[in-house]
Amino acid sequence: MVTTRFIVDESGNKTSVILPLEDYEELLEDIHDLTIIAERKDEPSISLEELKKRLKADGLL
Repeated sequence: MVTTRFIVDESGNKTSVILPLEDYEELLEDIHDLTIIAERKDEPSISLEELKKRLKADGLL
């Protein structure tokens, strides 16, 4: 089992972290998703019914 490890200074204060690569990549993906959400927060929203109508019109549903 791989666990998160910390690097500490002479006083025992945590200064860095070592993560499994898979965990690191998941964090990067989460940050990317949150960035997109933040960029789109002021865009108008549509109802579920309107979304279904558009998908049907495009032949996707």
